[in-house]
Amino acid sequence: MPVRVGIDTGGTFTDLVLVGDDGRTLRLKVPSTPSDPAEALVGGLRRALETAGGGRPSAVAHGTTVATNAMLEQRFQALALLTTRGFRHVLEIARQSVPSGYGNSYFWVKPPAIVPLERVFEVSERLSFRGEVLTPLDEDGARAQARRLRELEVSAVGICFLHAYANPAHELRMREILLEEHPQAAVSISSEVWPEYREYERTVTTLVDAFVKPHVTGYLERAERRLQDLAPEAPLLIMKSNGGVMPASAVARRPISTALSGPAAGALGASWLAREAGFQRVITIDTGGTSTDVCLVEGAEPQLTREGRIGPFPVRVPMIDIVSVGTGGGSIAWISPEGGLRVGPRSAGAAPGPMAYGRGGEQPTVTDAHLVLGRLPDALAGGAVPLHPDLSARGVDRIAERLGLDRERAAAGILELSAHNQANAVLELTVKRGIDPTGQALVAFGGAGPLQASRIAEILGLGTVLIPPSPGNVSAFGLLAVDLKDEYVLTLVRRHDEVDPAEVAALFVRLEVDAVESLRAEGVAEPRISLARTVDVRYLGEAHEITVPAARPFDTTEAVEAFHDAHERIYGYAYRDLAHRNVVEFVNWKVTGLGLIERPRLETAPPGGSGHPVGRRGGFSVYRREDLPAGFAAEGPAIVEEYGSTTVVEEGFTVEVDSLANLVLRRLSPSPLAGEGQGWGPDG
Repeated sequence: MPVRVGIDTGGTFTDLVLVGDDGRTLRLKVPSTPSDPAEALVGGLRRALETAGGGRPSAVAHGTTVATNAMLEQRFQALALLTTRGFRHVLEIARQSVPSGYGNSYFWVKPPAIVPLERVFEVSERLSFRGEVLTPLDEDGARAQARRLRELEVSAVGICFLHAYANPAHELRMREILLEEHPQAAVSISSEVWPEYREYERTVTTLVDAFVKPHVTGYLERAERRLQDLAPEAPLLIMKSNGGVMPASAVARRPISTALSGPAAGALGASWLAREAGFQRVITIDTGGTSTDVCLVEGAEPQLTREGRIGPFPVRVPMIDIVSVGTGGGSIAWISPEGGLRVGPRSAGAAPGPMAYGRGGEQPTVTDAHLVLGRLPDALAGGAVPLHPDLSARGVDRIAERLGLDRERAAAGILELSAHNQANAVLELTVKRGIDPTGQALVAFGGAGPLQASRIAEILGLGTVLIPPSPGNVSAFGLLAVDLKDEYVLTLVRRHDEVDPAEVAALFVRLEVDAVESLRAEGVAEPRISLARTVDVRYLGEAHEITVPAARPFDTTEAVEAFHDAHERIYGYAYRDLAHRNVVEFVNWKVTGLGLIERPRLETAPPGGSGHPVGRRGGFSVYRREDLPAGFAAEGPAIVEEYGSTTVVEEGFTVEVDSLANLVLRRLSPSPLAGEGQGWGPDG
């Protein structure tokens, strides 16, 4: 039987979901292999197919952290930049804005440039902002610089010429010359990576793309080669940061697009499952072994941003707006030099893992604290990972002794700090941006997400928690619920009273032709191709834009009104009636190409099931999730166990099972703030 496969690689586990044409679903978790993630990917798929009794993969969708991990290591010794003569110091100048928390610039030191000045090389050429050639490319000088890069054994090169977004000719020719002289180099050009204005961000983004290209390309080649035996006819689709998937061959040309591949899949999967359950506006929280990723969902769609960062570096590619903190099940509990308890950001990872795994871990983690307090079963992942309470107790006892507490209070303290760390990620995404998070719905998933979801909701004043079926595999499931997606953009700055309809129409046609050709090349049938037009808009003098829909044909008045509405919604004001301040600029014109897929059918709650607890542990009534029929209800404290995850229902919460087998946790005494502000929760 043909099956579609979603595979999400995390720091501790690699999650797999197989969906057959008949709607049946198989979920599996296998330990990740950080030294070579492709090993767990292929090994997990082989085991999943064996467990399912066979199957022919028709597509394999994959979420990967290879690009992000390579960037976080910051080993940029073989990276270089080619730029326009006179602009050699673009990375040193960077931006003058000082991050919040420093008070003033005297206490802030700019992070080191991604490429030091000695590896920045200039080439004589110059374009105007309209793309007009002011100084032709000096090909002899360009060739000399290419040879110099080869002699220096530079393996990755970013090419970013001034105003190349308006005319890529010089960058394209520079790449040809460079590869003629240095064919082993990985080369990225800004007009392909991010063809928008803002020189510093465009330069950094291009350099990041060039740097991760060997890492991502090598990994994808290994993965595709190893998948040949198991899935010879299945295309390998890679999750992109913007919420779509693309064939591995297309991603290899612009690997920076996978910067937040794994977390994006989780946010998309959770938002889709929440929408099917009747929730349009929610906060998703994905907790795995090493980190927690938080995303705001409005209108059943995760919010996008172009202000993303990887470590200290700005990355200007569209990505789902996710805030991450280094708190997960494997986060290590430790005592600071001042004598205080801390949790994370260091993690025990997959190897050796928490002390409970019995694989040589010597430092207590959040997982160990849960086990000490009786919140976890004897084994994880359906028995694949047996747990050792005696080892966990030994680690927590060391923390307890230094704090002068008993074992249970020390473990409870570890969990409380963990919950507050995760709640702070929600506050960073909401309160720090002027959004009131109090309301009703938190969607918790990931292997460790449901363990503390009710406590996090209590801290934040949220009244409802939604736990989807198989929460430990939501990210892998989300990979099967997203369309092929890519964006095409062109910078063309025009005031609202200077827009030429013919010029805009021609521009959109050009972008749409590129989008359609790309989707056709990826095998998308014509009826499943969808195109969406948008434009980035700002008030004259503003530094940042807001994206609004662009009608077909483009209507300037309609777009201006949509911008006023969006500006007022985001910032609290709009210049509708002040004629002298009401100059609007259109900046970036965009077309999003979608290759629509067929979403997998959702399972419903089993009609049977006893609904009775199977035991009691640590003061909690323990239930098996597969025993809970639709309509089941109980009060906490309770634990609901299943393959891949455990849900803890704290005292003061109830748990119900809806028709789609979601666990819906509700507070018995809602926060006095609940229901105010934005009202995050189900419509109506």
